[in-house]
Amino acid sequence: MRVLRVIAAIALLAGAGGLCFAGEMNDEKAVIGGGCFWCVEAVYENLPGVKSVVSGYAAGESPNPTYEEVCSGRSGHAEVVEITFDPSVVGYSDIIDLFWDAHDPTTLNRQGADVGTQYRSIIIAQNAAQRAEAEKSKAAAASKFKNPIVTEIVEGETFYPAENYHQDFAKAHPNHPYVRAVIAPKLQKLQEKK
Repeated sequence: MRVLRVIAAIALLAGAGGLCFAGEMNDEKAVIGGGCFWCVEAVYENLPGVKSVVSGYAAGESPNPTYEEVCSGRSGHAEVVEITFDPSVVGYSDIIDLFWDAHDPTTLNRQGADVGTQYRSIIIAQNAAQRAEAEKSKAAAASKFKNPIVTEIVEGETFYPAENYHQDFAKAHPNHPYVRAVIAPKLQKLQEKK
């Protein structure tokens, strides 16, 4: 009887998300935005140590925004990605260092042809240590650019996942004109920098 109670308790905890299995307890999250989230997602999803990249919205006023609300520019949200990673494989500093190479952090509310506050460069730190690391990385990256970095660094903003059709967009739609014209060349350029 006691064994059955233990099994029932384990099942209850697992169903409620109360159990963490190997590796999950140490995973960390990074939330960043550098233009269209399809581009940022594609940059990070094959990085060793990254477990998932979810496109979404953050740093705005309205709760549970839709893509249409964010695109209108009136929600205040930025297109961002939430990266879940294993810090024993890839560090937060590595993710932020790649961020500076993956977009132009010197253009306010713009990345290429994508214009609007929803495309702003932003790092949303999950805690004070991440914020300090992001600030340090930003200062170090400044010498790489002719113009000043305009990236916002904030802490404690709620992340809202985007609609399902935005997730894994480049992988799901490799022949989409935006993927071919913008994302593929960006990934090629980053590969050449290695």
